[in-house]
Amino acid sequence: MADRQPSSAQTQGGAPIPNSTFLRKLQDHAPNSTQLIGFLTLLISGSVLLIFTGLTVTVTALGFIFFAPLILISSPIWLPIGTVLFFCIAGFLSLCGFGVAVVAALSWMYRYFRGLNPPGSDRFDYARSRIYDTASHVKDYASQYGGYAKDAAPGA
Repeated sequence: MADRQPSSAQTQGGAPIPNSTFLRKLQDHAPNSTQLIGFLTLLISGSVLLIFTGLTVTVTALGFIFFAPLILISSPIWLPIGTVLFFCIAGFLSLCGFGVAVVAALSWMYRYFRGLNPPGSDRFDYARSRIYDTASHVKDYASQYGGYAKDAAPGA
């Protein structure tokens, strides 16, 4: 019985062959080359970013340690300078914002008076007609019940 050799289907080079359905399942779930390269790219990029994060935190902590005495000694200077810079920057940004608003308003008015119907001109026309109608009704009411009405709406 010791002379008996296993068949070639059960062994290959002295090692038993695993079940073929297991190999098929393993190959079905194995990543293809594109997925493998994507995973390696993700791994390398993540590692580099993690290293840079660690270096940034380390340099920031060391900077605070070394420059803390200088910051504390010069702090009476930083508060007035910071306040002036804050108000200068806030004023400049406000001026820019108001300038943009004025340019937008002038552009809208130009387009409206040229008859190009800018956005919102229909609501503006509706409000103008409502004001005109109200002024006409008030004038009619005043002339009907008051006898004398000064011309509050000259065109009405």
